[in-house]
Amino acid sequence: MQVGISKMTRSAIITTPLGEMLAAADEGGLTGLWFAGQKHFPDTCDFMKVHDDPLFANLQKELDRYFAGRLTVFSVPINLRGAPFQLVVWEELLRIPFGKTTTYGRIAETLFSAAKSAERIKRVSARAVGGAVGHNPISILAPCHRVIGHNGKLTGYAGGLWRKEKLLSLEGHAGFALQGTAIISV
Repeated sequence: MQVGISKMTRSAIITTPLGEMLAAADEGGLTGLWFAGQKHFPDTCDFMKVHDDPLFANLQKELDRYFAGRLTVFSVPINLRGAPFQLVVWEELLRIPFGKTTTYGRIAETLFSAAKSAERIKRVSARAVGGAVGHNPISILAPCHRVIGHNGKLTGYAGGLWRKEKLLSLEGHAGFALQGTAIISV
């Protein structure tokens, strides 16, 4: 992972059952995966559209397998780019296993514990974590959809709460339904 922007970003459209996604990559790997029209959708004027790119072909295959229920861990290389705090939060997203959820508060506590043990004691708020999670550039692979509110509520998802609910259901949270913004047992 690195801070900054690469000189050449290539892109392609990926199809999923939840809608088209824009994928972006540089020489280090996948740098973005956004649902069409979602919040924080990037300005694509500097992206070079490509066809027959091996990384995007592999991404499409892995997403097809994921949505078919046959893949739980992705192998596509990723290259997250953002501010230092965002990168630390996004690293925590990568640690959330398939079929599990966590809360913004738990991520904040994990980061605080790590800072405390490194003698860099600085409180981390769940709200700050939420801001970083909300700007995660790689949907699904850096699984921000697995982060829920402390009381089990589905809270923000740049791709739409309906997609978050579908992704959680796909990952084994089938005993839940979306009612307003809360996950409730059915």
